[in-house]
Amino acid sequence: MNAPAEMTVIKQHLIDPEICIRCNTCEATCPVGAITHDARNYVVDAAKCNLCMACIPPCPTGSIDNWRTMPVARAYSVESQLEWDVLPEELSSEQLQAEGVTAEAVPEVAPTAATVATAQPGGEVFNSAAYGATVPPWSAAHAYTNLYGPKAAEKTITATVTGNVRVTEVGREYDTHHIVLDFGAMPFPVLEGQSIGVVPPGTDDAGRAHHARQYSIASPRNGERPGYNNVSLTIKRVLEDHQGRPVRGVASNYMCDLKVGDKVQVIGPFGASFLMPNHPRSNIVMICTGTGSAPMRAMTEWRRRLRKSGKFEGGKLMLFFGARTPAELPYFGPLQNLPKDFIDINFAFSREADKPKRYVQDVMRSRAADLGPMLADPNTYFYVCGLKAMEEGVVLALRDAAHQAGLNWDTVAASLKKEGRLQLETY
Repeated sequence: MNAPAEMTVIKQHLIDPEICIRCNTCEATCPVGAITHDARNYVVDAAKCNLCMACIPPCPTGSIDNWRTMPVARAYSVESQLEWDVLPEELSSEQLQAEGVTAEAVPEVAPTAATVATAQPGGEVFNSAAYGATVPPWSAAHAYTNLYGPKAAEKTITATVTGNVRVTEVGREYDTHHIVLDFGAMPFPVLEGQSIGVVPPGTDDAGRAHHARQYSIASPRNGERPGYNNVSLTIKRVLEDHQGRPVRGVASNYMCDLKVGDKVQVIGPFGASFLMPNHPRSNIVMICTGTGSAPMRAMTEWRRRLRKSGKFEGGKLMLFFGARTPAELPYFGPLQNLPKDFIDINFAFSREADKPKRYVQDVMRSRAADLGPMLADPNTYFYVCGLKAMEEGVVLALRDAAHQAGLNWDTVAASLKKEGRLQLETY
């Protein structure tokens, strides 16, 4: 006996490959493992997706918010989605009727973050991503997003390279570069914590144009050079994949090899939640590894400029910065020169010769007595950026600091999430 028509129709959740910048936010956030990816696309498995909406708010581009009315038997497979360059059109009413789907069986609206509750922290498995805020701090400046991109009036904006400097002691192998892009007379407003997409020239092995790669902005809102329409990026040359196999990263090597005067195609800006607070008594705790330091550099530099101009009062800065060795830590020299009364810097090195491995979460636990009161302070905001592997350890370290301070972690965590006080951006 056939199942009733209303039981055979779904609003299938899909990701737009034209807009997606492959930042991994959706896959990292999904609590049921419904989202996966290959070298080309991020896709949603209809058999696993439970419409929890956890992935919707964090997406920086809106590419995640797409739905298609489909008979279950014809739902787009993961394999077919991985081959897409564009989203398929919605099936017409005639096509649905041909499948035996009546008008009454079609859902009236797609689920949205406003109509379905966002997944909350809890459950037997510790899901660090569930603790991250999806709203910005209340005092953050307004962020402009998606001014340039596939679905915008202007597909890309052309930037000119005005600087490319290595910012690690290590040589060409695995070096990290500080790259400055100037937009000339074209408007490109950004805030600390936002990112852009760089479109590498050429095509992939299948002959398709390379998709954009996302990079966090390392400069403050008034430019790498104050008053100029430019941004800086922190980019590490990629020469191996996560399994240690040799591979030459398309965009990272392209960017690290750029010369002053070269032109780069850019889309964006992206990001509307990982933004710094503007109220003068706000404290900022920054936790990062490697090139995850980019947004932290932007926030620190903006605060430094405000302090120098006499326009900022109070507000502490605290930094936990991890790398394998000092030679691989970007901006190590400049960080050493910042005044101690301006920023509290804590380094963690995991591969120093003749020294025990220390990760950012280890150093955070050594400062738990200081982090506890900051967790309780509604004026303190926490920012985490770096490899996905660090995220769980960092959130657990915050939980331990809360417990040590006699705080109820569930209450603190709910406050951090609701008030935009814990921002997670890992990849």
